[in-house]
Amino acid sequence: MESTHKYDLIITIVNKGYSDYVVQASREAGATGGTIINALSSSANDTEKFLGVTIHPEKEIVLTVVKTEDKAKIMKNICESTNLDTIGRGMCFALPVSKLTGLTALNSKNKK
Repeated sequence: MESTHKYDLIITIVNKGYSDYVVQASREAGATGGTIINALSSSANDTEKFLGVTIHPEKEIVLTVVKTEDKAKIMKNICESTNLDTIGRGMCFALPVSKLTGLTALNSKNKK
């Protein structure tokens, strides 16, 4: 089934202090930028151990809107550059964007 959307939102959740690495990795792979949101885990303790992994409550969420055709390359670079495949490091996933307005940087290549 072929995709009908042009853009995706890559959401990367990492421990506080690691969002700059995510943004750098996404830019190296072709993204134009991102938005960083400070967040807290829902854990009641300051730090908690779950299955032997320390879970830090302070998180940073990086939101990156990208063209659908660039999504896989950008996500791969984020995951490899930030070692997200290591347990407890964070997570990265993408959602389709059905409509997009106001981001000229993504559309500037099409207007030239």
